[in-house]
Amino acid sequence: MVLLKERNRVLIEGHEVDITHPDKMYYPKKKITKLSYIQYLIDVSAYLLPFLKDRVLTAIRYPRGVEGESFYQKSCPEYAPDFIKTYLHEDIEYIVVSDLATLVWLGNQGALDLHIPFNSINSSYPSEIVFDLDPPRREDFILAVEAAIILKDILDRLEIPSFIKTSGNKGLQVYIPLPEATYTYEDTRKFTEFIANYLVKIEPKWFTIERIKKNRGNRLYVDYLQHAAGKTLIAPYSARGNEEASVATPLFWHEVTRSLKPSAFTIDNLPERIRRMGCPFADFFNTKTSQSFDRVLEGLILSSQTSKTP
Repeated sequence: MVLLKERNRVLIEGHEVDITHPDKMYYPKKKITKLSYIQYLIDVSAYLLPFLKDRVLTAIRYPRGVEGESFYQKSCPEYAPDFIKTYLHEDIEYIVVSDLATLVWLGNQGALDLHIPFNSINSSYPSEIVFDLDPPRREDFILAVEAAIILKDILDRLEIPSFIKTSGNKGLQVYIPLPEATYTYEDTRKFTEFIANYLVKIEPKWFTIERIKKNRGNRLYVDYLQHAAGKTLIAPYSARGNEEASVATPLFWHEVTRSLKPSAFTIDNLPERIRRMGCPFADFFNTKTSQSFDRVLEGLILSSQTSKTP
């Protein structure tokens, strides 16, 4: 897509979308313009849109690029075109990204970080469990790798399929797909809390569930409380508002090694990576009904009841 004027109107799936100042630098150090970012969104839309579908959106906008001021946006602005779909939740008229035209419009608005909740607008139950493995600094990324490797082993032994992505910043996020409208957040909290405590028990020098940052030391924070109603997480394939133009990138598990560098996955190279390797989350939605989370949850409940027995 090549646009030369300051204001261009393009037709996307029957909707007219304005693209203004396409040569504006969103990522100056990487020389990525607004148009380049919009092209990235188009290139990955087949893989990004399924995760945005039927979810309310919280975006971080950088109208002057990553070197300018940014702000969170939840409410759909009044000037949004008529084709933008919205959903009213707790007095906020959220945007729901249901098509490519909406995604391109958001790109033109400088929406880089795309955050979504764990449940869709059709259910109050979570659609997946996500473990957010958050090291104290980028330099401590190896802690996220170690935690992910241990977590993968635990989930494999429980026969629970899992997927992993970078956060696009300094951590890793492990996903467990769930059948829709089946488990409550209270149900999943039993599991996430158990796993988090188990990680801390086996490697207390590496991992912690301490919420106060100053008390964590150099340990990785296993944030099981983040998986809750109203909380959000960066969407797979969303860009991040940092100078490296990094992306929250789905990985194949065999890539999660001690040599893994999250800075290697950027807007520049993600489309080619997908063309070459495919999408590691390709089977994510098909896996929702083929895991044994029922059995695991029943075991946790039984164990809890047994431990309380005098």
